[in-house]
Amino acid sequence: MLEIEDLWVSYGSVEVLEGISLKVNKGEIVSLIGSNGAGKSTTLMAISGVIRPKRGKILFNSEDITGLAPHRVLQKGISHCPEGRRILPRLTVLENLELGAFKRGDKKRNIERAFGIFPILKERANQYGGTLSGGEQQMLALARALMSDPELLLLDEPSLGIAPVIVEKVFETIQAIRQEGLTILLVEQNAYAALALSDRAYVLENGIIRLQGRGAELLNNDEVRRAYLGECMI
Repeated sequence: MLEIEDLWVSYGSVEVLEGISLKVNKGEIVSLIGSNGAGKSTTLMAISGVIRPKRGKILFNSEDITGLAPHRVLQKGISHCPEGRRILPRLTVLENLELGAFKRGDKKRNIERAFGIFPILKERANQYGGTLSGGEQQMLALARALMSDPELLLLDEPSLGIAPVIVEKVFETIQAIRQEGLTILLVEQNAYAALALSDRAYVLENGIIRLQGRGAELLNNDEVRRAYLGECMI
């Protein structure tokens, strides 16, 4: 479904991605893990059109989408749930969801779907987004990203800054929407949870893919365990 070929991205004179290549097959959950500043979020922003690559190709369903504007990428079927949630705090939960279907999707049906996935959002429908807890805001951000009926969901740090019990709920939701047929490219600081959930994963270090493999294989890789899972190998 998604194929990235030799992608380079820079911020001014600083190279952030240095010729990475990866692919995501239909129906998969694929994770990008790595330390802060490795280029994970930059990869998602390049795919969604927020950042224009320096060179390389991004193919979606065999179509070259490199450098398309974000609204056109969305219309192609890619939705981006960004790091930090980015909900609109002075709009209600319902209004935030409605904006998610502005360019694509069946608004009424998808609002009902969102409330089915996250019942707490239905209870908070007329509450301002800025008054929600951090976990509720993450649920709202994820629900809003689903409002456009995407084929591919780009999900950036869904566990960041929320309570462990809510993290568990979010990851259960990710698994559930995958079972409905959604394809997911996941960036996640919780490497253990990401690898346990993923079909395949890539390890990104300083803008270069250092390792790749099945999620279960990387969970048992000594280098990954030492660097990202907090385990000291003897």
